Order: sequence, then C-alpha cells, then structure tokens
Amino acid sequence: MMGSLEEKIERDPFDNLNDDDDHTPFASSTSASKVRPFNFETTVVDLRSSSAFNIRRISRSIYFVLIKAKINILLPFGPFAILLHYLTGHQGWVFFFTLLGITPLAERLGYTTEQLAFFTGPTVGGLLNATFGNATEMIISIYALKSNMIRVVQQSLLGSILSNMLLVLGCAFFTGGIAHYKKVQVFDKAAAIVNSGLLLMAVMGILFPAVLYFTHSEVHEGKSVLSLSRFSSCIMLLAYASYLFFQLRSQQNVYTPVNEEGDDGENSDEEEELELTQWEAIAWLAILTAWMSILSGYLVDTIEGASKSLNMSMAFISVILLPIVGNAAEHASAIMFAVKDKLDITIGVAIGSSTQISMFVIPFCVVVGWCMGKEMDLNFQLFETATLFITVLVVAFMMQEGTSNYFKGLMLVLCYLIVAASFFVHDDPIKSGND
Repeated sequence: MMGSLEEKIERDPFDNLNDDDDHTPFASSTSASKVRPFNFETTVVDLRSSSAFNIRRISRSIYFVLIKAKINILLPFGPFAILLHYLTGHQGWVFFFTLLGITPLAERLGYTTEQLAFFTGPTVGGLLNATFGNATEMIISIYALKSNMIRVVQQSLLGSILSNMLLVLGCAFFTGGIAHYKKVQVFDKAAAIVNSGLLLMAVMGILFPAVLYFTHSEVHEGKSVLSLSRFSSCIMLLAYASYLFFQLRSQQNVYTPVNEEGDDGENSDEEEELELTQWEAIAWLAILTAWMSILSGYLVDTIEGASKSLNMSMAFISVILLPIVGNAAEHASAIMFAVKDKLDITIGVAIGSSTQISMFVIPFCVVVGWCMGKEMDLNFQLFETATLFITVLVVAFMMQEGTSNYFKGLMLVLCYLIVAASFFVHDDPIKSGND
C-alpha cells in the first residue's frame, strides 16, 4: 500500500486526464473496452500530494531566505519600528530600530540577486548586481529625493563610498593580514587600476560643479551647476555601461583572480549553491524590495527628529550611520573572502561597490531628480568633495602594488575614524529642506 502511494506522489497529479484520445471519456463506443475508468480516489491522492509538495517547496524557500542566515535575527525590528512609530512617536527610537530592520534586508537582497544570476547568465547577472547590489542606497535616496532632502541623498551616497573604501576594505585587509600573517596576500592589479580610474573619473564629475559654484564663475548663475551636473551624470552613466560591457563581454579573461590557478577543486566546493528557483528568486526580490521601500519611508521621515533627539548632526547620520546599514552585507562578505585569501573577490566587493555608487547610483539619482523636478546636482560642497578626493587618492596608493597586509588595513580603518570624527563636528551650511 505504501509503495503504491509513493509511486502516485512521483506522478503528475493530472496524468489521468492527459492520456491519448482513445482513453478519454469522449472516445467512441468501439473503443469503450479500452477506456480506463476515472478513479476519483487516485486523483484526490495525487492532488493532495501535489499540494504537499508545493507547501514543502514554499517552506524550503522561506527557510533559505528568512531563517537560514544568522543576520535574519534582526528582521523583527522592522515591524517593531513601525509599531513603535504609531504607539510612541519617538523618532530617535524609530530611526534606530528601522536601521536594524533594514540591515538584514540589504544582505538578503544581495542573496536573492545572486540566486537569480544563476538563471540569467553573466551579462544580465552583472546588470542585476549593478542595480540591486546597492538597492538599499538607491531606495533610501529616492525616498529622500521625494521629500526634497537633497543633502541627505548626497551625503548618504558619499558616506557609502567612504565606508566601502576605508572601513570595509580596511577591515578586510586587516583580518586577512592577521589570518595569513606569514605570507603576503596578493590581488590582481589590473582590475584594481580600472576601478581606481573610474573612481577618479567620478571625483572629476563631482569636483567640477563644486569648483564652478565656489569660484562664482557660472555663465548663468544658479543654473550652470545644475546643467553641468546633469550632463556629467549622463556621461558617467554611459561610462559605467561601457565598463560593464568591457568587463563582462570584451575582457572576460583579463580579470581572472591571481590565486585561482590550480585551485579549481577548492573553489568549486565554496561556490554559492543554487537554493531557489528562478520564479522564487524573482518573487522574493519583489517582496524584499517592497518591504525595504516601506521601511525606508519611515527611516527618511525620522532622520531630522533623530538628529535632534540623539544630538547628532544630520551630516554625521547621513555620512556615517546610514552607510553602515547599506554596507553590512559588503562588510561581512569582504572580510570572509579576505580570511579565505581571496582578495580579488574582496576588492570586487569593496571597491566595486564604491564604483557602482559613484558611477551609477549618484548620476542615476541626478537623472531621477531631473525627472521628478528636483534640483539634485553633483555639487557635494567643498568639505565633502575634498574628503572624497583624498580618500580615492589614499586607497589608490594602497592598491598600486597589488599586495595587502594587516598594516595597510589598519591605516585605512584609522583614516575612516578621522573622517567619522570630522563629520561628527561638521556643521553642514546647507540644510536639506532648503536645497
């Protein structure tokens, strides 16, 4: 009896209804003797087994996305923040718990994007990573743009670049150097130099509008900076699209990691496993993005109140606190790969994410603001622009040799502490609502 039930579970539940024409209930009387009678009990068992399979499949998907990762312990803080908003209205606590609730969503979005990339191929997968790899920053920035908080957009995106280049890369170099203190860790200089060049191009795009503004040399006062920013943003998007094509199609073999040779067996064991189907990955991508959008709305609405209740400047919250949430996934994965002596992946995570934000997310926000009628520009003000310029130079010098050790990582982390302290005492002369 049990053997027959197992055979029925393996069969399609509609097998009884999909036989040849001469076995259907509408067959001619001459073939009536060949008609297989419709078995109601068998069909019910098959339908029940199909339902049980779908339930197991959904449960398995929920486990992989919402339970398996340890960081998911922070997921309940999202609904708790919304509940706290309506019960107490204390914006400082709502801001804090919303930050905690968004942190695992950033990591889970990266996970579902990687799962979907299994089905799309390298080119589309690269575009997905470019789009959803920094989805947290993009969603928060769009909500801030809708609220006309342009300085929050500029400073939070700047903070993401600084956090990835100094804190994330510094911690990865430091932990990797400690774990492999007996040898020098190496990475591919070619990919690092290309990313450094793109970052310098981004600095150029951000620097010129600021110089134009502070030298009072605009042809049309109050309009030239905005026009230059929009033109430069279109050029930066074109450059980033060219970079994706160059990396994914034209020069796929140029950036093979230097420590991959002779290590194929080990790498194959550590590759990401396929755990979701294509439609499951798409569904979870939509669900997580929608939930992050909801939490981002509460986060943006409570920034000013949190600034007053926590006695912190808006600049410090935007440049230091918000990016830590958005870069939580990058921080963890960069350190993990550095400990495994896979610095090429570490560079791709930390510096690649900075390149995405500077060459894709920032100009994308300028274009979106243009469509929304908001005067979002690339004039990040003198203090922020100088900080970005010096940071790019420091990191470029650190990577020029193609080697890493714990001391380089320590220097990068200490540089980030100086940047954080600078923004803690920095009073932004331009307020968000007035920009």
